[in-house]
Amino acid sequence: MDRYQHLRAEYRLNIPETFNFGTDVVDAWAKDDARNAAAPALIWCNAEGRERSYSFAEIADLTDRFAAALERRGIAKGDRVLVMLPRIPAWQVAMVAVLKLGAIAIPCVTMLTEKDLAYRLENSGASAVITTTAEVGKFQGLADNILRIAADPSVPAGEAGGDTVDGWLALTNLLQEDPEGFRAATVAAEDPALIFYTSGSTGLPKGVTHSSRALYTWRGSAEHWLDLHPDDVMFCTADTGWSKAGTSILFGPWSRGSCVLFYDGPFDPAYRVELIARYRVTVYCAAATELRRLVALKLSPNAMPTLRLTVSAGESLNPPIRQRWIEMTGKPVLEAYGLTETLMLVANYLDTEVRPGSMGRPLPGVNLEVLAPEGTLAAPGEIGQLALRLPSPHMMLGYWRDPERTAAGKLTVNGQEYFLTGDNVRADADGYLYYEGRADDVINSAGYRIGPQEVENVLLAHPHVREAAVVPSPDEERGEVVKAFVVLHDGHDGTPELAQELQNFVKSHTAPYKYPRRVEFVDDLPKSPVGKIQRRQLRQQELEAHRKAAQASD
Repeated sequence: MDRYQHLRAEYRLNIPETFNFGTDVVDAWAKDDARNAAAPALIWCNAEGRERSYSFAEIADLTDRFAAALERRGIAKGDRVLVMLPRIPAWQVAMVAVLKLGAIAIPCVTMLTEKDLAYRLENSGASAVITTTAEVGKFQGLADNILRIAADPSVPAGEAGGDTVDGWLALTNLLQEDPEGFRAATVAAEDPALIFYTSGSTGLPKGVTHSSRALYTWRGSAEHWLDLHPDDVMFCTADTGWSKAGTSILFGPWSRGSCVLFYDGPFDPAYRVELIARYRVTVYCAAATELRRLVALKLSPNAMPTLRLTVSAGESLNPPIRQRWIEMTGKPVLEAYGLTETLMLVANYLDTEVRPGSMGRPLPGVNLEVLAPEGTLAAPGEIGQLALRLPSPHMMLGYWRDPERTAAGKLTVNGQEYFLTGDNVRADADGYLYYEGRADDVINSAGYRIGPQEVENVLLAHPHVREAAVVPSPDEERGEVVKAFVVLHDGHDGTPELAQELQNFVKSHTAPYKYPRRVEFVDDLPKSPVGKIQRRQLRQQELEAHRKAAQASD
């Protein structure tokens, strides 16, 4: 039995009847004198050079003060509170304070527009908004009965001063109020705790609603994938509105008693390395897009001396990038996979075999199947849709106020209910899973089913290619063919000769029928705010170009 099999065999998740992250995690660590003396819970810094550290005891006190202030102003258990804050300590304070009340936090990225926010406020029925003084203009149409709180992003939580805005309560003032008499709510495991709004392929954004049970469950990925301990410093660069921030900045690390580095500033590859070294980061979590930029640096072997583990999720980490990172740092990089609806489901693990191109094996306590198009279990090597066996403690409660879309994501096969992830994978004989793209990304060319990820991986192994995205392109003869959009490294031109070279390169490294019959060189690829390549946009672009060409020929 290898280490992975041992982890699965020994894993037991005993979910308590009640769980309040604020009291059962933050306040519990605050009472641990040894942990508080050893290291901070949070280290914050920004691009202007400001820095502030917080112990768990300080976080416990600030969140009590803020929760009490919210309660005095009518916020109660079950109320929804929209939190749109950048990477500043007020984010952790606000999130934990809302949870202490038993209210439901709605974390949002600051890039949202006024229209985006209006939809979230209306759909959720939010009772309060917490944002920065710089972002209040996006809430001009806010209903009079919604509580308004603004934080000056230049003033760390707990410090006095800063700008104020008419009609908005200043966070700095609320954090000075006496928390006397505040009692945190008793929260049942199945009570809702979080709503993440995520866009689907059709329709308006869906309010993915998670219970306190899920917040408790997510410590599993922090233990088995992130390998976090109280003496670790965790640095995750996800934005505050994304679910990844929940698992790798807030709930996961603090459940394990780890310190978190929180940086508010633009991405600069060299400065990222400097931050890791300066703050003695031990575990670094970044999207593959970020790692691609970092591997281009020529770093000395001791550039990040305390780093012991790098992890990546959110988009597939191509094998060439993974190998370059390992060669550069001398330390492992572990990929994982998850969804907003479930958070992490699949991971690679320390001291177990990591297979190139694989996103790993199911986390302990997670039961997954690969379903073939006809609904049967796929054979090893066969592409099918990844499905989570239900019930599962990782599973969301549902989409907020949308039972139809909640039900549409589930399927029952031979009496067993599954949640369909919408992602295509294949499994090898040992259970390692390989991502093959979204269910609607698979290319069907002349009867051959081709996963875009494998073609992209080969293209990225070519020394001239920086980024690549593969989509289906309509074709009269084959129905659709493989088309590659390619971004080249500086100093290389997208010539017909290079296109032919790339086609032959793919033919020589994978099944010849998978090669891109069409290659287009571009300056950049469309990406989501978290850096995921948006194949859907490229696919729509191809369909529109085909439609126009057909009309022109009529």
